[in-house]
Amino acid sequence: MSKTITLTATDGTKVEFIDDVIGSGAMKDVYFSPDKSYVVGFFREPQDANSKDRLTNITGTYRERIFNQVGGEYWKNLFCWPTKMVEWNGKIGIVCPTYHKHFFFGSGNFKGKEKEGKWFASAKLRNRFLPAEEKGTWLTHYHMCIQIARAVKRLHAAGLAHSDLSYKNVLVDPVTGKASIIDIDGLVVPGKYPPDVVGTPDFIAPEVLETRSLKIGDPNKKLPSIQTDRHALAVLIYMYLLYRHPLRGGKVNDLDAAKDEELSMGSKALFIEHPSDKSNRPKVDQLSKSELPQGDVTKLPYSICGPYMKELFNRAFIDGLHNPTLRPTADEWEQALIKTTDLMQPCQNPNCEAKWFVFDNSTKPRCPFCGQEYHGQLPVLNLYYSPKKGVFKPENYRLMVYNKQTLYKWHVNRFVTPNEKTSDEDKKPVGDFHFFNGKWILINRRLDSLYDKDLDKKIEIGQYVELTEGKKILLSTEDGGRLIIVQLVNN
Repeated sequence: MSKTITLTATDGTKVEFIDDVIGSGAMKDVYFSPDKSYVVGFFREPQDANSKDRLTNITGTYRERIFNQVGGEYWKNLFCWPTKMVEWNGKIGIVCPTYHKHFFFGSGNFKGKEKEGKWFASAKLRNRFLPAEEKGTWLTHYHMCIQIARAVKRLHAAGLAHSDLSYKNVLVDPVTGKASIIDIDGLVVPGKYPPDVVGTPDFIAPEVLETRSLKIGDPNKKLPSIQTDRHALAVLIYMYLLYRHPLRGGKVNDLDAAKDEELSMGSKALFIEHPSDKSNRPKVDQLSKSELPQGDVTKLPYSICGPYMKELFNRAFIDGLHNPTLRPTADEWEQALIKTTDLMQPCQNPNCEAKWFVFDNSTKPRCPFCGQEYHGQLPVLNLYYSPKKGVFKPENYRLMVYNKQTLYKWHVNRFVTPNEKTSDEDKKPVGDFHFFNGKWILINRRLDSLYDKDLDKKIEIGQYVELTEGKKILLSTEDGGRLIIVQLVNN
């Protein structure tokens, strides 16, 4: 019978755990609390004074800055953040909340196991091992990426770098679109706490690999930082949306496997979808059946992710691959992901695994995953902003319409942004779209100043306006209020 150990944490509170190891990672052995509401992880190796100081600040000052303020509750779902530090039998330990239930497989061969991100980032693993009910949809993968980008943005805003951002340190649930960053105890504070590790293969930035042989203290040696996190974040997002690695292609840089790895991920790293240098394109005939069709960049190019994402992938893997200052920020990824979800259309093929696709602005839209063409009338709403009264300019922002889709305050007003600060009031739908009696309509649910500009007619709450070609609809007369012009695609 395992016994319950009771300790006093460094903050003076009581911590209990059952003396029975439930899991072991690279650095820690983990134990459950009696009610399983938290776990205690003990480092197997002794922690030096610098490491103890880092853990003290992570469980104290840094945690308080993020969680003990307005909106702090929101972040508890996006981080598995250590809450206390303990010592037992000469070993240092940290207390962390237990992972949410949706981060464990509910079916298939891995039922009860953690949903480590690697299972959802690789075509081979997805296609061979995951049951359909665990894969989610392409839209829920975007929602996961939004949460990851938002969490990384928050870390960077606090001056912290994760240092080992990878699919091993992110839990995801494609079914609900949720994500949570784990292994927070290794956070890097530039200039104060150096990294414990250089990162996980596949996610280490090229400049870190390139200078790995240099000694600590050499001014040319590159260590994990906010800029290297940006590389890892871009790789994560690419892999969660396309199920392949952006740098692992068909090019061989050295016959020695270890040297080839160091070059291909370091100084010779090359985007597999580089538009002008195609030497690292994956060789489809060398891919296993389980890696297809996702491994074929000709059939499923990164452009299927939409224009906003393509631009950032170019900056991450072409402009910024060997120039860290040019890499997109976590905030830019978050905004691009959100705007892309507004370009999503449900696939009309009920058997399509992806279920959703990004509208490609063509006259004959089709799902790139299953090939199903969209049949029918498709409304596209082009959004315009007003720099001054009576003047409207295009915003490079579109909203696709589908039956029963909802309109939100952040569509109506450019000064409202969907993020962790969005109020409960602003999260409520303000209108919805329907295909009704052969016509597309927008029903006003909560907008005080919705106008049909063509008829100069106010659309009262509860009334609707028909979406016709060229129709101009003013969503709000408030400062920041947008105008939409309807475009109808017929197929």
